[in-house]
Amino acid sequence: MIHYDTIIIGGGPAGMMAAVSSAFFGQKTLLLEKNKRLGKKLAGTGGGRCNVTNSGSLDDILDSIPGNGRFLYSVFSQFDNQDIIRFFEDNHVKLKEEDHGRMFPVTDKSQTIITCLADKISELGGHVQTNCEVVSVKKAAGLFHIKTNTGKKMVCQKLIVTTGGKSYPSTGSTGFGYEIARHFNLKITDLEAAESPLLTDFPHKHLQGISLTDIKLSYQRHSITHDLLFTHFGLSGPAALRMSSFIKGGETLLLDFLPQMEPAELSGFFEDHRHKTVKNTLKILLPERLADFLAQPFPQKIKQLSPKHIQELIHTIKQFPIKTTAKMSLAKSFVTKGGVSLKEINPKTLESKKTAGLYFAGEVLDINAHTGGFNITAALCTGWVAGSQTPVCTDTDQSLANE
Repeated sequence: MIHYDTIIIGGGPAGMMAAVSSAFFGQKTLLLEKNKRLGKKLAGTGGGRCNVTNSGSLDDILDSIPGNGRFLYSVFSQFDNQDIIRFFEDNHVKLKEEDHGRMFPVTDKSQTIITCLADKISELGGHVQTNCEVVSVKKAAGLFHIKTNTGKKMVCQKLIVTTGGKSYPSTGSTGFGYEIARHFNLKITDLEAAESPLLTDFPHKHLQGISLTDIKLSYQRHSITHDLLFTHFGLSGPAALRMSSFIKGGETLLLDFLPQMEPAELSGFFEDHRHKTVKNTLKILLPERLADFLAQPFPQKIKQLSPKHIQELIHTIKQFPIKTTAKMSLAKSFVTKGGVSLKEINPKTLESKKTAGLYFAGEVLDINAHTGGFNITAALCTGWVAGSQTPVCTDTDQSLANE
């Protein structure tokens, strides 16, 4: 039976960074991944380019983590988005900034990020085993006992669970981390899809494929200004994905096609183009197919519209209602909302309050963020902090019956 100071279960961004941190701080470290390669889900992020973090301020980062972002204050005081940027640049991975502060490797390849993390683990003396699925965990006499599908058994003083959530299970996120947490009497909050495309009963076939920049999507007190894509099933793009964190399906959203123009400004614009048709006037401001769609109730020229009809047109542009019917399933969503309850976790160390030496990092925690590099930021930062903690010995005896 091989003894390690720290074993990490799950080779995504949180797990890889936890292994880097653990090895950096001198711990004998093992990272276990059941897939044949590390970072399978990470490889597909950012369209295969890996939006590895965001350059925004701390307030920007926290505002973009609607699911318990404030819990991460202590984590970010130890390792934050700027540390992520420095880490990759110090390890010869140049990053570039794109719109909305999104940071990508200049190679535009996710594999660049994965390779950097894997190489750093090796450089620091950490060990990695792929094609290695954990089937049981127990704790006895202060040590965690790990058994894998290969029949190998190993023990450690410190166990870090970085197994991800339940979104995109094809990448290996099956919820096993929740089983470990439940066994050690940690509460799991309700799981649902987040950063999910939205299904609607809107006649979207007329607008399918239209992409809009910086529209405003609103529901009650939630208002998001970002890009939007009309699809064959409803809405996608960053605005829709972000809104999915605040709804469950069945709500009516309000869409402002021109948030940069106030109603009075729109009224003046229409007056300036009063000799044109509504359709041709709207084409100045909006994509042609969208202009055609919005102008359908108003076939006449602007000057032929009554003041009431002008106001109806402005209202249509500024508060277009779209009823949602559902979110995409958890399996087809980018992020899992819910997870290991943060009431059970020490915010400074990410250690379980009930079981000494047991840590959680990444999406397995009840933390969810918007797209734009924020989820990966949370994963990398929690991974670093969990990995940096010094292992301790206790004499607890608990087991996960799955052997």
